[in-house]
Amino acid sequence: MSMWKGYSSMNKINVEDFKGMIRSGCANLENHAAEINTLNVFPVPDGDTGTNMSMTFTNGYQEAVKCTSDSISDVAKAFSRGLLMGARGNSGVITSQIFRGFYQHIDGKSEIETADVAQAFENGARVAYKAIMKPVEGTILTVIREASWYANHDYETEPFDLETYFKKLCDYSAESLEHTPDYLPVLKEVGVVDSGGAGLLKILEGFKAYIDGHPFDFTEKKEETQMNPALMLENEEFGYCTEFIIRLDENYVNTFDEKILKKKLTDMGGESLVVVKDDDLVKVHVHTLKPGDALNIGQRYGEFIKLKIENMQEQHSTIIANAQTQPLKKEEKKVKEPQKYGIVAVAAGEGVTKLFYDLGADVVVSGGQTMNPSTEDFVKVVNELDNCENIFIFPNNSNIILAAKQTQSVMSERNIYVMETKSIQAGLSAVGMFNKEGEVDDIIADLEDVIANVDASSVTYAIKDTSYEGVEVKEGDYIAIAGHTIVASGKDRRQVLFTLLDHLFENKEKELITVIYGEGSDPDEIADVEKYIGEHSSLECEVIDGGQPVYSYLIGLE
Repeated sequence: MSMWKGYSSMNKINVEDFKGMIRSGCANLENHAAEINTLNVFPVPDGDTGTNMSMTFTNGYQEAVKCTSDSISDVAKAFSRGLLMGARGNSGVITSQIFRGFYQHIDGKSEIETADVAQAFENGARVAYKAIMKPVEGTILTVIREASWYANHDYETEPFDLETYFKKLCDYSAESLEHTPDYLPVLKEVGVVDSGGAGLLKILEGFKAYIDGHPFDFTEKKEETQMNPALMLENEEFGYCTEFIIRLDENYVNTFDEKILKKKLTDMGGESLVVVKDDDLVKVHVHTLKPGDALNIGQRYGEFIKLKIENMQEQHSTIIANAQTQPLKKEEKKVKEPQKYGIVAVAAGEGVTKLFYDLGADVVVSGGQTMNPSTEDFVKVVNELDNCENIFIFPNNSNIILAAKQTQSVMSERNIYVMETKSIQAGLSAVGMFNKEGEVDDIIADLEDVIANVDASSVTYAIKDTSYEGVEVKEGDYIAIAGHTIVASGKDRRQVLFTLLDHLFENKEKELITVIYGEGSDPDEIADVEKYIGEHSSLECEVIDGGQPVYSYLIGLE
């Protein structure tokens, strides 16, 4: 049901209106989350900007709804706090900062007018820019800066009502978004606009729709499932992560068509779908509310070699009211003896998680290339380590660093240090070299040197056709990524991996190569990898069972 009463012209926004705007923005963002996820430069299965922003915004919406005050200032404060604590991924964090600046400008007001809104969004842009150490143009930052400035400038030139303001704000945002590839050539090469900016536009369009009298709503299917928007989002977007490998019956080895299986899984409600065929084996990854149906479809083609079903709602229940994320701990019994240092790492995969603990981590937060932890997840962990004088956080992913850093401002009374580890490989090396007997400044300097010395590469699969830096990629291909460059793509994972290794061998300054293999790896292939490295390089080699999802191999060179 809509919260909008119906006005011929709106000149003021009260608490009910503000909550209605947030709900409409939340619904529009959630309804387009999957579409925004595809706006990823790399065609890898970790394009989750839409998901991160939607989860962030949902957390803010929940807090706004809980606030019973008649003052829009109080609701905006609760909304801002919810966004801050629920922020996931870089775009989620920036979104939280935009509305932090919005709240700061309207603080103390019970209602707001067009002038207040226009100035509040401009202030939101300023606060967001200040929150980022090295702002990058061609991102969500550019969209909010340009759109808010032009809309406010127009208002100051000739004042108008709220309907006109939000139309201008959305029009300027759409125009700015269209030009993001002019700032970032990589966007133009791949043929996409900035995903964070696209998410912001959906939010603003949601606000405009409420002001215009036809707010966006969550899909009927989700409303029937559960009235709680967070739970709706969780069930629909994630459900059960279902993966299986089939050995095809001989009747299907030569006739199997990936497109037909994809259509069947899509028709039964499957999302985040990947189907990859390699000789007589087919690997399937799908998010669905009915994993049994997916298995029944798959079983028609042959025999299961491996299957795994994970309840993603259980894994990421922090967005559901009253649910608490329980990070994996070393021991069930809490040790409260005073410690000078506490180490927090982010990882996915049993093997990688265990390795971080073996190297000295106190808590490993579940997360990684997909399903980035929120600021609140880090806050909870730091609270648990209340016996530690200094907390070091290793995000191990470039899209998690900002959320981790927000913990520093939320918990300014604690000594929290975020090391900018952008990969699992760098994180493992850094945690392994952590000197718990040293002083903070010396530790930070040493760790920065260690992190800078690690070159991270990976092998995963493509979720769409694209062309990047001259490399043609087809959906379902295996792709090898060295740093920020795709160096190989093809149907044969072994060959793609060996091409990557040849590329890495060209660096004669490195001494150690670490190969972390993920779930579903082939033992014979792993043995061949060790043999290939030994025959074609002088590098010392370490091979680790990481069990990580999505990425077949994570490779560190140092």
